Amino acid sequence: MPTESLNQRAQRILKLLIERYIQEGTPIGSKTLAEADGGSVSPATIRNILADLETQGYLSSPHTSAGRIPTSRGLRLFVDGLIDRKPIAPSHIELLSQHLHRDANIDSLLDSASTLLSNMTHLIGLVSLPKQEQVKLRHVEFLPLSEQRVLVILVLNEREVQNRIIVTERQYQANELQTASNFLNEHFAGKQLKIVYNELVLELQHDKQQMDNIMQTVIDVAAKVFVDEQQQNDYVINGHSNLFNMVHESELTGLTSLFNAFTQKQSVLHLLEHCIKADGVQIFIGEETGYEVFDDCSIVTSNYAVDGENIGVVGVVGPQRMNYANVIPAVDITAKLLGAALSCSD
Repeated sequence: MPTESLNQRAQRILKLLIERYIQEGTPIGSKTLAEADGGSVSPATIRNILADLETQGYLSSPHTSAGRIPTSRGLRLFVDGLIDRKPIAPSHIELLSQHLHRDANIDSLLDSASTLLSNMTHLIGLVSLPKQEQVKLRHVEFLPLSEQRVLVILVLNEREVQNRIIVTERQYQANELQTASNFLNEHFAGKQLKIVYNELVLELQHDKQQMDNIMQTVIDVAAKVFVDEQQQNDYVINGHSNLFNMVHESELTGLTSLFNAFTQKQSVLHLLEHCIKADGVQIFIGEETGYEVFDDCSIVTSNYAVDGENIGVVGVVGPQRMNYANVIPAVDITAKLLGAALSCSD
């Protein structure tokens, strides 16, 4: 949205109002703005400017106050052309670098990025997991436990080791599980998990009565691992409690709807999938997300890349009254450092 539609005085007053509103969270009046502007414009003149800005849809007047607050349209104009982006504090860059380093495994890197971003911005930190195309199976081992439980040791992308326990259809002997491990390592080592998943699903469609004992064992134990791996891949989220410190009591209902959206995941995943296709920082204000549950929120994202390919998204979710000047560079640098760390850890 071009700022040329407003003269310089109107732009300055709008910028002052939004910055003050972000800081205080209450409607801003003409007297406050006159003082913030250094007295160069009278309160009466500012009232006229505010009235014009409201008519043009950049501001609104809550019924309980004579002051005004920015609309989504006003905030969009602000972030596109009026904002003064703040440089990231050296201490924050050092902290990010300490935690997002090449020796950490993928799970640790993603959780650290989400947590650090939440702590820096005091908002919800969100990191989507890498696309399955980027996750490769290096090695798998199955070890028998008591009853029908099996310990699965997965090695992904060279150095990431995951341990999990699955429950099988029957109890398997150690030699059976070793045979299944050998088969999978011989046929699938080095392949993307998505390929492993798809080929196992094809096998599941066959009549198990027509399979030999080895393949029945492979399908029983491996499908439980790789089908679950494919289905659970979504995002890491931290900092829910931050929003309770930023919203008023009247906004708690909307906050509950937002938390439900994170639980149900579908709208969040669709939005992240959209973000991963675009380069650089993306900012969604209110209805721009396309999902009603985010109408009172703003979302700032940036994708992280490995070998020049975008594989995931880093972002924050919070009220529209977020500190964009600090949030935008924080999201940007976190995405870049996460991508660099993942590139080194493959």
